[in-house]
Amino acid sequence: METRLADVGADDACNIPLSNLDVSEAKRFQDNRIWSCFERLRREDPVHYCQDSPYGPYWSLTKYRDILAVDANHKVFSSERGVTIVDVPDEHWTQSFIKIGPPKHREQRDTVSPIVAPENLTKLEGLIRCRVRTILDGLPRNDAFNWVDMVSIELTTQMLATLFDFPFEDRRLLTYWSDIGATIPKKGHAVDSWDKRSKILFECLDYFTRLWNERINAEPRLDLISMMAHSPATRHMDPMEFLGNLILLIVGGNDTTRNSITGGLLFMNRYPSELRKLRNNPKLVSSAVSEIIRYQTPIAHMRRNAVVDTIVGGKRIRQGDKVVMWYISGNRDEEVIENASSFVIDRKNVRQHLSFGFGIHRCVGRHLAELQLRILWEEMLNAGLEVKVVGEPERIASNFVHGYSVLPVRIAA
Repeated sequence: METRLADVGADDACNIPLSNLDVSEAKRFQDNRIWSCFERLRREDPVHYCQDSPYGPYWSLTKYRDILAVDANHKVFSSERGVTIVDVPDEHWTQSFIKIGPPKHREQRDTVSPIVAPENLTKLEGLIRCRVRTILDGLPRNDAFNWVDMVSIELTTQMLATLFDFPFEDRRLLTYWSDIGATIPKKGHAVDSWDKRSKILFECLDYFTRLWNERINAEPRLDLISMMAHSPATRHMDPMEFLGNLILLIVGGNDTTRNSITGGLLFMNRYPSELRKLRNNPKLVSSAVSEIIRYQTPIAHMRRNAVVDTIVGGKRIRQGDKVVMWYISGNRDEEVIENASSFVIDRKNVRQHLSFGFGIHRCVGRHLAELQLRILWEEMLNAGLEVKVVGEPERIASNFVHGYSVLPVRIAA
């Protein structure tokens, strides 16, 4: 029997036949053993066909320029069959504006984008700064604690509750639904079937339907539910499309920022010279934020399907083929990003990363994510807060959301 990559250690990724290399195994992401796999693909076969995987056959794009070319070409590479490597069963499918093309995509995206427009972010900055100070002031000073729960999740969930004008006392439901929305059911896990996943997400739909019914009969306000309820582009969505857009906004508004907050602290601990650089020159905060988002790459991949036969990197991709853009690999491509495997907060062209995607589906909330990270690091520097990582991080088992469940830390005296 042939050996599959999931059955071998990280060092053996270089020794098995290239045709057997499948980088989609979620456990490999959880164990942080993905890097040698992507290094090999970038070096030997950057447009790689995997015939046999738990998700069916797919193409892997692992180099920056190939990913950029595909991501920016929505006419040839469509998101209409989904944006993750998994094929969701038809009976559990939810539509959303990231899964459709123009003109409907633009109409629905334009409905929600004003909430993260520059003028509104300027209004939100004071609120975010106040919340960051409150969170930091309330952290334990004598005991170790989980940075993910007390800072990363708390800050992003508070912000998400504000964007939805969601009942603040129930805000942790948003974190829960975000985690479920990004989950691929698997036997032996808490969510072990698509039916169970859908049952939980229907609870999310029921809750938000009550909010929708309140706001559609009230004057328009600047929150996501009111904006969708009053827009001609979204007010007639069926329940499954409403749910799909909710999950898109919840996951998009939570996971990118949440896991970059955690990753940033981890990287600053592992690269103390970069933290010293930041403390000596706080004007580097914006640059550091971009480098954190590149180095973390909180969304590991996006998927497209070819609409017509085409060529990428010299390989013929057939109509209908599944194409997976591994942002997490493209962000380590030495041909485009110098010294890409190192964390360097003042690197040249620091914003030149793939983490937010490109083209019509470029992350709508990217500036809000950057704002929250910038304010957090500004306030930590202003307070002289020294947070030490005191244990190994625990990562989540996902090949889509590149994130953490635990980061044990302690505030230095």
